[in-house]
Amino acid sequence: MSDKHLFTSESVTEGHPDKVADAISDTVVDAILDADPNGRVACETLVTTGMALLAGEITTEVYVDIPKLVRGTIKSIGYTDAAYGFDYATCAVLTSIDEQSPDIAMGVDREDPAQQGAGDQGLMFGFATNETDAYMPAPIHLAHLMAERLAAVRKNGSFPYLRPDGKTQVTVEYEGDRPVRVNTVVLSTQHDERVTLDTIRADMIAGVVEPVLAQSGLEYDGQVRYHVNPTGRFVLGGPQADAGVTGRKIIVDTYGGMGRHGGGAFSGKDPSKVDRSASYAARHVAKNLVAAGAADRIEVQLAYAIGIAEPVSVRVDTFGTNKVDEAKISACVRELWDLTPNGIITDLALRRGIYRRTAAYGHFGRPAGDDGFTWEKLDRVDAVKAQLGL
Repeated sequence: MSDKHLFTSESVTEGHPDKVADAISDTVVDAILDADPNGRVACETLVTTGMALLAGEITTEVYVDIPKLVRGTIKSIGYTDAAYGFDYATCAVLTSIDEQSPDIAMGVDREDPAQQGAGDQGLMFGFATNETDAYMPAPIHLAHLMAERLAAVRKNGSFPYLRPDGKTQVTVEYEGDRPVRVNTVVLSTQHDERVTLDTIRADMIAGVVEPVLAQSGLEYDGQVRYHVNPTGRFVLGGPQADAGVTGRKIIVDTYGGMGRHGGGAFSGKDPSKVDRSASYAARHVAKNLVAAGAADRIEVQLAYAIGIAEPVSVRVDTFGTNKVDEAKISACVRELWDLTPNGIITDLALRRGIYRRTAAYGHFGRPAGDDGFTWEKLDRVDAVKAQLGL
C-alpha cells in the first residue's frame, strides 16, 4: 500500500510587508549593479506605517537616488493611497548606509578575479524534483502561481476591491514521492470595506484558485477544502498592519519547506555574497541533474569559508532516487561546474540588475532568460548525460 501523506507550502504577494522590503532592497541592488557591476551591496529595509528605513553597507563609485528608487518601488507594488496607511508619495524614507568593512573586502577582492574569495562563510542548498514541469515541489509551485495571479487580477482591475497584501497556501496529498491531489487551499487577501466575505470567497475561488488548479495536472474536486479570508476580515494590511523586513521569507523564496535551507537570505545582496549566488548555483546544478535523469529528486549543499574561493564542501543527496551511483553524480558536479564565487558569477551572468523580479513569487521555478533567472536554464543537461552515460 502506498504511503499517503500531506505537504503544505505558502506564498505571499508582492504587497506583503516583508516582500515590499525585499523589493526595495533588490531595487537598490539593481540600480547599483547596472551602473557599477563591481559594486558591493548589502541593503536591508524595514517598512512600517508611513515609513521605509534602509540600512546596510554599500561600496560603489556611483550615485543612486535611493528615496526615488524606494518611492518608485512602492508605487509599482500598488501602495498608492494614503488610506492604505502606507503610500509611495507620503511615506518617509530614511537611510543609514555605510561602506563595506575593509576587513571583508581584504578577504574577497583579488587582482585575479578567478581567485575572488567568498563574501562570507556559510552553507547553501539547491533543490530540484521532477514532480512538476518547473522542477519544483508542487505545493510551493501552486502557491506561487496563486499569489502571482492574485496580484495580477488586482492590478488589471478584475476585482476593484482588492488591496496589495495577500497570502496563499496549498496542501497537496502525496502517494509516496508523487503529488496526486490538492487537499486544501488557503487564500487571504486585503480588501476594502465595501465588499462582503461571500463575494470575496466566490471571486477568489473562481478567479484565482481554480484557474491555477486546472493547469496543475493534479486532482481537485468537491473534496478540496477552501479557506478564503478565514478570519472574516482583512481590511488593515500591508506595512500599516505589520512591519516588514528584508529576508524574512526565506522558505517562501526557496522550496516551501521541502528540502533544507542554509539560513541566509537573498534580497539586498550583490552576487559576491554566496548566500545568494551559491544558492542560485546549487539550484542550477540540481535542476540540470534531475532534468538529465540522474535522479528524480536532488538536493545539493555547498559550503564556503570567507575569503576562500573553492567551496569547502559539495554534497549531493538523491534521497534514494538516483539512477546512477551518487559518487559518480558528485564527481560530475565537480567536473562540469566551477563553484568558486567568480565561476558562479561568470557562468550565471550575475553582475547585472536582474534581482528586482526575484523579490516576489520565489527565486526558483521561474522562466529562465538572458535577462534573469539564468540559474533556471537547462544548459548542462547534455553534458551531464554524456558524463554519466545516461
